[in-house]
Amino acid sequence: MFSRNTIARFQNTETPFYYYDLNLLNETLSSCKKASDQYGFHVHYALKANFNQEVLKAIEKVGFGADCVSGNEVKKAIEIGFDPGKVVFAGVGKSDKEIISALNNDIFCFNVESVQELGIINELAAGLGKSARVAIRINPNVDAHTHKYITTGLEENKFGINQWELNSCVEELKKCQNLELIGIHFHVGSQITNLEVFRSLCLKVNELSAWFEDHGFNLQILNVGGGLGVDYQNPDEHPITDFEAYFSIFDKFLERRPGQEVHFELGRALVAQCGSLISRILYVKNGLKKNFLILDAGMTELMRPALYQAYHKIENISSDSGQTVKYDVVGPICESTDCFGKEIELPDSKRGDLIAIRTAGAYGEVMSSGYNLRERVQSVYSE
Repeated sequence: MFSRNTIARFQNTETPFYYYDLNLLNETLSSCKKASDQYGFHVHYALKANFNQEVLKAIEKVGFGADCVSGNEVKKAIEIGFDPGKVVFAGVGKSDKEIISALNNDIFCFNVESVQELGIINELAAGLGKSARVAIRINPNVDAHTHKYITTGLEENKFGINQWELNSCVEELKKCQNLELIGIHFHVGSQITNLEVFRSLCLKVNELSAWFEDHGFNLQILNVGGGLGVDYQNPDEHPITDFEAYFSIFDKFLERRPGQEVHFELGRALVAQCGSLISRILYVKNGLKKNFLILDAGMTELMRPALYQAYHKIENISSDSGQTVKYDVVGPICESTDCFGKEIELPDSKRGDLIAIRTAGAYGEVMSSGYNLRERVQSVYSE
């Protein structure tokens, strides 16, 4: 992954920092676009995965739209240069201020997550003399078979409108003169590696699309969300996700009318592998039963292991020792959960060695915090 020149460059850079391989990012974007274009599919990038300026510029340049879950994400996307006509705004708790700002920016669509939200957007749009395009986010009750904290498509999740609410939804839409229903929207979870989950989603989308047509709605958009996973265990063996296999599932099983568009909201699959968190060993603690590597990066820089017990491959990229030792790799934060991995087999390590925590381009930098009054770390890019 890292050349000798790159590691030498790291040695002269203050740690910790996020490193982005923009060449790999561009290869990934190109692969995704080629695969999606083959089927005429539309991709929106989920900004919540990573809103680093240079990363966003690369994604906008390839022509993808933007999937946003806050008013500031909408603002950021438009500032970067994303076409407002390709910006969608989702989220269970859109504030009036955020909705008004999005309406004033004439975004493409609101993904609506409750019956009450329909009335609120209609009222705010009427006050501005505007009409808002909306898609109904429906909870399909499809199990994504992923971590319980990142599943979003079950009835006990807070997201979306449940199927038993659809009649109420239709009644509300009939009363909302300033709304235009253009589609239905789904998202079942994140880090999904079993493509059969997406097949199950297609069958549910087919059923619900037919339901809306039976109730007099001509849907222009079928938005199937995202959730496609990446290989955290073997980032060098599988640096780019198999987008062809992913999109072909939807082409095969999703029923579409002529002219009906299929939209996707991909985040992790586009940016995860291009990013690494680079850190230095501050201290090595050798115990009777445990050995610890204490890094200068912690859960304030990469929250996922503490929050989800998520796995990230950890590498000592500056040691040439032929001996290996098992370490618990931890950070400096005053919390016991500040741990990147337990019993990780690494070369015999010493103070000052560089540690790379891989596949950190998604939900890494964006989830960083100033806890313990930590400074926000810099980003470094491939040359």
